[in-house]
Amino acid sequence: MHSFKRDNFNLPLGAVWLMNSIAEYKGKLELYAKQSPQILKTLLETAIIESAESSNRIEGVTVERARLKPLVIGHSKPRDRSEEEVAGYRKALDLIHTKYKNIRITPATIKELHRLCRGESWDAGKRKEKDNDIIRKHPDGRVEVIFQPVSAAKTPEMMKQLCLSYEHSISQIKYPDLYAVACLVLDFLSIHPFRDGNGRVSRLLTLLALYQQGFMVGKYISIERIVEQSKETYYETLNKSSQKWHEAKHNVIPWFNYFLGTILSAYKEFEDRAGNIKPGRGVKTQIVTQAIERQAVAFAISEIERECPGVSRPMIRVILEGLRAKGKVEVLGTGRNARWRKRDNKT
Repeated sequence: MHSFKRDNFNLPLGAVWLMNSIAEYKGKLELYAKQSPQILKTLLETAIIESAESSNRIEGVTVERARLKPLVIGHSKPRDRSEEEVAGYRKALDLIHTKYKNIRITPATIKELHRLCRGESWDAGKRKEKDNDIIRKHPDGRVEVIFQPVSAAKTPEMMKQLCLSYEHSISQIKYPDLYAVACLVLDFLSIHPFRDGNGRVSRLLTLLALYQQGFMVGKYISIERIVEQSKETYYETLNKSSQKWHEAKHNVIPWFNYFLGTILSAYKEFEDRAGNIKPGRGVKTQIVTQAIERQAVAFAISEIERECPGVSRPMIRVILEGLRAKGKVEVLGTGRNARWRKRDNKT
C-alpha cells in the first residue's frame, strides 16, 4: 500500500528521538506490570471508560455521564443508538485486550472491529457501497471536500493490499515497528473503507497493532482521550500527510510525528499516574486524591468524577469528606451547586 512504498527511507532526527524516548518508557511500563499489578488493574478500568467515551465523542456520539460507567463497566443494557455504539466499542476493546496475540490484521479482522463498534447499526461490519468524501464544514455553512478516499469498487482490493503490505513490513522488519503502525493507520484512513465509523476503527486498529508490537500503554492510559484533546492537530497532520496519497507521493512524516507524540504523551502520563500511586490497598483513594491536588481553582464533584471515571461518585464524596475533616479541603455552598477547594488555595 502507498505508505509502504518508500525505498529510500530516512527518518528525521526528531522522529528518531521520539522513538528512542518511547522505547525507554516502554521498558518502565513492563517493570510496573511485574511489580504493581493492582495499580495497573485500576488504571485499566479508567482507560477503558475514557477510551469508549472519547473515541465515540470525537465522532459526535455521546451518552449521559451517569450512564457511562454502568454501560462500559457494568454491562448495562443500551437504551438507544448512541449507547449501543459506546457499548460496542467496549466489546471491541475486550476483544483486543484478551486476544491481540492471536489476531492477524486482515480485512476480516477490520470488518469485525467495525461490526462491534457500530453496535446494532445496519451497516455494522459492511464496507461502503458508495464513494465517500472527507469534508470540512465551515462556520458559514460551506462544505469543503478535503480528501477523496478510494472508490467503493476498489476498496476490497485496496484493503487486502494494505494488510499484506503491513504484514510484510513487520515480518521482514522493513521499517521500524512504530513507523509501520503509523503507515497502517494512515493508509486505512485514506482508503476510508466504511460509510461511517472509520475514525473509531482506526483507533482500535492502532491499539491492536501497538499491542502486537509490545507497546501496551494504551491499555492503561486512553490514547483515544489524548487524540480527542489534540483533535485539531490530529486532523491537521492527517490532512497534510494525505495530500498526493493516491499518487504515493505523500509525506508520512507530519502524521508520524503526531502519532509518536501521542504515544509518548500516553507513556509520560502513565509514569506520572503509576509512579505517584503506592502499591497496596487504597489505590482508588490515591487516584482521587491526586486529581484533587491537580485542581487549581474551586471544583465540583462532577469534575473529579470526570478525571476518575473508574471511581464512583459516593466514594469521591467520602474521600472529600475525609480530607475536609483533616482540614485539607473546604466546601463552598450546599446542594448540587456546592464546590470544593483546597485549603491552601483561596482563588
